[in-house]
Amino acid sequence: MTALHPELGSEPSRSSTGGAGWGCRQPGIGAGLAPVDNRFSWLSPGPLIASRNDVLARRLGDPTDGQRREWLRRLDAYAEAAGAPPPPRDRLVTRFADRDSISVAVLGDPGEGDASQYVVVPVLERVAGDTDLGIVCSDVVYPAGGVRAYRDRFYRAYAGYRAPLYGLPGNHDWYDGLTGFMTTFCDVAPDVGEPSPDVPGPWWKRVVRRLLWRHAPKATAQDVAEMRWYRDEESQQAVQPGPYCAIDAGPVRLVLIDVGIDGHIDREQGDWLREVSAGDRPKILLTGKPLYTYAHAQPCPIEGGGFVDDIVTDPANNYVAAIGGDDHNYQRYPVRQPDGRTILYLVAGGSGAYLSATHQIPNVDRLAPAVHEEDFRCYPLRGDSLAHFSRRYDRVLGLGLGRLVISPDDATTLMAERVGITPPRAGSATVPARERRAADFIFPLPARGTAPAHNLMSVLFDSNAVPQFKSFLRLDATGEEIVVSCWAATGCREHEIDPVLEDRMRATRQPDGRWAWTSETPGRPVP
Repeated sequence: MTALHPELGSEPSRSSTGGAGWGCRQPGIGAGLAPVDNRFSWLSPGPLIASRNDVLARRLGDPTDGQRREWLRRLDAYAEAAGAPPPPRDRLVTRFADRDSISVAVLGDPGEGDASQYVVVPVLERVAGDTDLGIVCSDVVYPAGGVRAYRDRFYRAYAGYRAPLYGLPGNHDWYDGLTGFMTTFCDVAPDVGEPSPDVPGPWWKRVVRRLLWRHAPKATAQDVAEMRWYRDEESQQAVQPGPYCAIDAGPVRLVLIDVGIDGHIDREQGDWLREVSAGDRPKILLTGKPLYTYAHAQPCPIEGGGFVDDIVTDPANNYVAAIGGDDHNYQRYPVRQPDGRTILYLVAGGSGAYLSATHQIPNVDRLAPAVHEEDFRCYPLRGDSLAHFSRRYDRVLGLGLGRLVISPDDATTLMAERVGITPPRAGSATVPARERRAADFIFPLPARGTAPAHNLMSVLFDSNAVPQFKSFLRLDATGEEIVVSCWAATGCREHEIDPVLEDRMRATRQPDGRWAWTSETPGRPVP
């Protein structure tokens, strides 16, 4: 296996239902690696109650920007007290800067700590165990941060991954005031407490927020030492200079931003982003919320004016891709710019949390001429998503009688009809009337709402049943070529041994210095 051309293993979901994991002959070993007492369920009230800061912040005032500024001030103060130089103003990690080539694993929204996270581990170690570094992109732990939660959701889960791991926080990581994240990634003492900045607003909102706000659970240095035992090799160590930073990774610069709870960046971070984005080095943005998802643009506002996507699309900044978490699946949007360039926008949040339905993604031609349906990809396929959720709906809403179950072949045909596309793999010639009625019942169920259940039905009907439809990215880059590969983790043993490559995009540097993306999707070349 070479860095830029890993050999293909099992056939992908576009080629067969078996490639998607349907009819799995033997469950994999990944699920068995999860702690036996760590069954995570969004159907229980505990995770939703623990996530209440999301609702409180949106309704009563969000302290995130003030807390972030205080965390950065603390990092400077800690360095001064220790007689060490302060974190660089550009918050730039340079330990990989002299590499001629680089390989990076990107794990999006992994941290439930149960089987749905651990099924990814054998595939990660199989196809990305040789990468130079990894990045956890959004929602490192669920449901609401906390230092102790990192034991099973970070340290234990990736004990076998030998390279350093960096991170960028998602909204769930902010529900403890970012204490767990700052302890894990920035080496802050776990007992310093979360910042408590003043939040403007009416007095009654401040009082209610103070009464209901969930504060960071306590932890000690001994707790952290015991957790770090799982990842104590020298090659695994990394300290980053804040919740947002940039990594000069050989021929590319990886820019990690922190969009807090509600999906914006503060004024200071916006100024930093403009500075760190300048120059000819090709750049890839990594963010806690995607800039394109569900066939909609989410440009990410900056406090004081402007949008993150304005910076990404500025030709002077030479961005080639933007990768975001938060939605728990894989989506690919190669977006053509007015000047003829193409920037690759990816959703990569499928590395462990509940599956976000893809059958609710409309025909992407609605974004034309910037991007067309024929260039869009998702994992799971829309039909597999419909088949997967029909089983959960049948069990919970249909009393397990089978009346809501839709087969993968029938779901493939139904979704092709509904979206108006050619089926990505062969479906059924005729769909039974019962399954059409089941689809008519399932489609109106809401799939996208407001946090903490931002994919409402996906949250409530979470399942650890095989196939799991998890995924992660491997990024390989040289000075002339960038390859982004989406690897699947179905939960089947055969796919742990011979992993499934679901999608691949390759960018090559052109004579004029621009980067041109081409698709190398395995299987049938349609969405």
